[in-house]
Amino acid sequence: MSGSKVSGQKSCHHCKSKSAATPSDTSTIHYEKFWLYRHCSSVQQRDRQAQKAGQLFSGLLAMNVVFLGCAFISSMIFNHVAITRAEVWILLSILKVLCLCWIIYYLLGTSRQPHAVLHRDSHAGPIWIRGSVLLFGCFSILLNVFQLGYSAILIQCKSGVEFVFPSIEILFIGTQAFFLWHHSKDCIQVQHNFTRCGLMLTIATNLLLWLLSVTNDTIHMEFESQLREVEQRFAGKAPFSHPYLCNETTSCTCPNTTICKVFQKGYILLYPFNTEYCLVCCSVLYVMWKNVGRRISHHHIPHIKPRFKLQGVVFGPLLGVSTVIIGICVFMMYQIQATGSVANRQVFVMYYSYYIVLLPLMSVGAVLGTIIHALEKRELDTLKNPTRSLDVILLMGAALGQIGMCHFSIVALVATDPRELLNSLILSYSVLLIFQNITQNVFIIDGLHRQRFTSPSKEEEMEEHNHEAYSQRRVSVMELGQEIRKASLSYIHSYSHLSWKRRALREISFFLVLCNIILWIMHTFGAHPVFENGLEKSFYGYSTWFAIVNFGLPLGVFYRMHSVGGLLEVYITA
Repeated sequence: MSGSKVSGQKSCHHCKSKSAATPSDTSTIHYEKFWLYRHCSSVQQRDRQAQKAGQLFSGLLAMNVVFLGCAFISSMIFNHVAITRAEVWILLSILKVLCLCWIIYYLLGTSRQPHAVLHRDSHAGPIWIRGSVLLFGCFSILLNVFQLGYSAILIQCKSGVEFVFPSIEILFIGTQAFFLWHHSKDCIQVQHNFTRCGLMLTIATNLLLWLLSVTNDTIHMEFESQLREVEQRFAGKAPFSHPYLCNETTSCTCPNTTICKVFQKGYILLYPFNTEYCLVCCSVLYVMWKNVGRRISHHHIPHIKPRFKLQGVVFGPLLGVSTVIIGICVFMMYQIQATGSVANRQVFVMYYSYYIVLLPLMSVGAVLGTIIHALEKRELDTLKNPTRSLDVILLMGAALGQIGMCHFSIVALVATDPRELLNSLILSYSVLLIFQNITQNVFIIDGLHRQRFTSPSKEEEMEEHNHEAYSQRRVSVMELGQEIRKASLSYIHSYSHLSWKRRALREISFFLVLCNIILWIMHTFGAHPVFENGLEKSFYGYSTWFAIVNFGLPLGVFYRMHSVGGLLEVYITA
């Protein structure tokens, strides 16, 4: 559609029967063309200018769609009489239907054209990203099923849009997850501009769905906090109702039945995964958009695909697992106390004390890892890599959420009473969190730009050989103990023969992976201490602090999850 076929030699009759993943040595290349640059003398120059023009126009399309959606959502929040929630849902449903049509056309039409996918980006769509898309997608589908079930119970006060919107959402999430799982590595070479516009429209739709989820999550937290204040003021128990699921009428309340409570609690529990799903999809789609029309030469394609192996680590997993276990205990104790009618002050002291102990350990590990990177003799990887560039942008951008919240907390606490115990803990937590985010970003970004060790050691090769030989034969129960002992000795032997720099990098990376996992869990689920402690809320005011939390908290959750992927990449390259 936007490409012109240039053939250097005669094409064979059987080239149409080749797979879309044909190597790049084919003589057929689809150069882009654009009417503004039709007079360029060089085909390559016209191709580059047409690529920039296509990216510009598709970006403008996404920008206008996002601005239109933001105007609708903002009007719904600040003037819910003029723009209702149903009208916002209708707009988003139309966008999702358009995206579904384009995705189906890509799956059945564009990707199946001859020479459509001559190259695949090996760095794009790693298994942890695609696994996150599937995991969060399944939870998001279950979330919409709970919403449909809840609406079916309260059908007397629900409109038809409240059934249509989650139904289209289920189709959209499932189709998009299938599309990203199978085609996230594509470097499409046909219909360039149409594909760019489709990808940008899908990115804009996911951004608007994320914005809607964030605003509704804010309303949910605000409602629960106000309900707890009422319970503290009066000794009564008020029935719970989620403002996203229920109209503001006394008749539309959850009946006292088990199935209704299951739908309600399940919706609240799964709600954070929907925001994560939208952000992860946006990052994968952006890489696909950058790869449209990209041609990868042979020497850019790695011959050895890196694999994750639990090798060369002992102290990192032990310290990390201990951190996770202690964090889960602290998290459960906090949730039990904080979700009660009166939150105990000591539970906040325990919660922030855990962070004050953990964050310096993570910062020291990241600083030591950065120093080891400086002492290494590995060359920097200077090849063009859109996935790595996006990882750097996302790490820096997502960290701004937590860093911004911490600066607001520091100003509020210093201006009030920093010498009080809880205030001093929160102040220390804010300063340490800023330092931890910065040091971890430096460590991950430096590690992502290092070339991996291409030649494995003899011990690694022997361990791989022993593992394959062990997996090819069946052992008896009597031999099992001896095999485990041999495997343990082989693991210790390979660990001792690794260089101290590689051992240290693997230990640090694995420890930071587990630490970020437990911090992701504590930030994602349950009550949030940044609002429940009430200190910043009393300083900035209810609405202002909620706007700050609304901006920083989702980015902080995404930062922890994205850091896990970056640290795994650093671990593999080490």
